[in-house]
Amino acid sequence: MHLEIATEPAHPQRPNEDFTAASPSAVVLLDGAGTPAGSDCGCSHGVAWYVSRLGVSLLAAVTNQPDRALTDCLADAITQTAGLHADTCDLSHPGTPSATVVAVRLADEVVEYLVLADSTLVLEHTDERGPVAVTDDREALVGAALRGAMDAEAAGTAEHAEALRGYVEAMRAHRNQPEGFWVAAADPATAYASLTGNVPRADLTGVTLLSDGASRLVDRFELADWAEALRLIREQGPAALIREVRTAELSDTDGRRWPRGKTHDDSAVVRVTL
Repeated sequence: MHLEIATEPAHPQRPNEDFTAASPSAVVLLDGAGTPAGSDCGCSHGVAWYVSRLGVSLLAAVTNQPDRALTDCLADAITQTAGLHADTCDLSHPGTPSATVVAVRLADEVVEYLVLADSTLVLEHTDERGPVAVTDDREALVGAALRGAMDAEAAGTAEHAEALRGYVEAMRAHRNQPEGFWVAAADPATAYASLTGNVPRADLTGVTLLSDGASRLVDRFELADWAEALRLIREQGPAALIREVRTAELSDTDGRRWPRGKTHDDSAVVRVTL
């Protein structure tokens, strides 16, 4: 396989809360859930710390235990990561660090995948179906009913920042709850709410993993479809997609055209050619 990775923080002076890693038989991408200024998360380490440790543990499990289900690997990684700070942090806090997860295992005959929360996996088929995006939209469905006040305010204003804090607080009540949405946090049981599947390896030409900061060119801004986005990545590399996202964001810094919680977001793209 051939592997290309690009990632960029939302702001150079802030830590990148996206995480990517790969081995010859596995790829993982995680997108950490940050806490707005003025909100507590109960953890002294922060989201970037959590995401990197969860990602390393997950990659090791997926790689070293090829016969173990991806959901079990994620559950083990959540348990292991929680154990690293259970004695120092309040893991029962509703804002404890969390992450979306995409994991892919590349076996000889089959490609297995797991998707939890709003990062995206795009499968590129060898036949006329074209690219197929796999994403967990439960968070978006819950958020659609709660984001009105935030979307009504111009990004960068005090009013928007206050509305964002209110939105995050409201979403916490639905996180990892029945009829809500699911993310990796401190409870290993959430791993079993993931979307999973497998595809014969011979049926795929490649797979692409994207955090929502990168996929927004397609699924929020609607400036490209998946076929166009993948063509850009193939021809110019994954960093080119992130550049297109940044160009769009800079054309709408107040969020009037595309209302969003963050003007810029951490972005990560992993392209695997089989």
